[in-house]
Amino acid sequence: MKILILGASQVGISIAEVLVGEENDVTIVDVNNSTLQQLQNRLDIRTVAGNAAHPSVLRAAGAEDASLILAVTNNDEVNLVACQIAEAFFSTPTKIARLRSKEYLNNDALFSSESGFHVDVIISPEVIVRDHIIRLIEFQGASQVLDFADGLVQLVGVKAVEGGGLIDCPLSDLKEHMPGVETRVAAIYRDGEVIKPKSETLINTNDEVFFVAARKHIKALMQEMRGKTNKTRRIFIAGGGNIGLNLARELERIGYSVKLIEFDGKRAEAIADMVSKTVVLNGDAADASLLLQENIENADVFVSVTEKDEINILSATLAKRLGAKRVIALVNRPAYVEYLDNKDINVIVSPRVATIGSVLAHIRRGDVVAVHSLRRGKAEAIEAIAHGDENSSKVIGRGVRDIPFPPGTGVGAIVRNSEVIIPNVNTIIEPEDHVIVFMNNKSCISDVEALFQVGVTFI
Repeated sequence: MKILILGASQVGISIAEVLVGEENDVTIVDVNNSTLQQLQNRLDIRTVAGNAAHPSVLRAAGAEDASLILAVTNNDEVNLVACQIAEAFFSTPTKIARLRSKEYLNNDALFSSESGFHVDVIISPEVIVRDHIIRLIEFQGASQVLDFADGLVQLVGVKAVEGGGLIDCPLSDLKEHMPGVETRVAAIYRDGEVIKPKSETLINTNDEVFFVAARKHIKALMQEMRGKTNKTRRIFIAGGGNIGLNLARELERIGYSVKLIEFDGKRAEAIADMVSKTVVLNGDAADASLLLQENIENADVFVSVTEKDEINILSATLAKRLGAKRVIALVNRPAYVEYLDNKDINVIVSPRVATIGSVLAHIRRGDVVAVHSLRRGKAEAIEAIAHGDENSSKVIGRGVRDIPFPPGTGVGAIVRNSEVIIPNVNTIIEPEDHVIVFMNNKSCISDVEALFQVGVTFI
């Protein structure tokens, strides 16, 4: 697929790295020539220097035959104009724009009419990250909580702890431990290695277990895995940027007690006027005396979402050592994410991993409606819709066992007419089923996509 990425932003570069690895034809447009040169030396891409909102620049980048334009510059207006030009001048099939301003995000009328902006998909990394963190707070002990089928199904990663009800139990005993709860263990990661789940597989302490279930069963499963935990009430947020402010607003609306620490005095004053119940503190989130003064030892969760990775890492680590029960840090640099794994920070949130699924769902072949990266992009889970009939489809009318899925791939759940089905090997795939597929190796994604493509006999 030929794809234009407008803007060598952190989001743009991260997505380019993934797309190039999947053998797409990628061109990046940016005003900074030196940044483009560095990217060209590192990635197999084409680059064009110039304003992404100018027709001549888009034409030079190959917009005339591009299948998708991804406008992710740091300027909302440039992204909107670029998508409008892509539609008017080049009839680009798919146009995705990154937007930050609430003036745009909360105004559907701008995109709903013939005279509105021609944007097919709007992404807001800040909103995606905020929602991701809220799910991590809601589900104590989870490393990832991912939605499928409009939230009917969730895929959750959780570390098994000593004392949990499933420790040293074979997976075949899951139903005995939790009668009436249907679930499927999609993968187990032990000491960095993937363990293929089998009926006799035992869950060990410190295993990271990914399981799939209907949303209504998730909390019960997590309690069985980790034992009973106290309810989360008190939350500290370090950083009053867009993510921190929006996170505080949503958490106070839900009913949590929130304290937000912002280093810049003027910004702290502005935030205080934009929240209702949140306590806003002007200070350094990595100042031990400030944290102790504010009773950090009573914090159920400490979330660090400043714009600097180093501050997030330092403040979260300090908060943990001073008594915060659980700490979450926003970290952009992949090298940092790898290094920090299993250290003092309970959960590392990567904007790159959290955001990229919303883009990949529009690039995958077949009718793939949701894509989520797992294990920092090493594994993937998708939601694909089965179309066609037994003659035109490779999956319809077949039992799960009979579908030629690549090794390391498994069906975690099926949603049929809003009913969640945890399949066994004999479960038959029917037309319009939403099939949630887990892949512990992304290299097989093209083979899985091909299974859900409709053959030429389907009319």
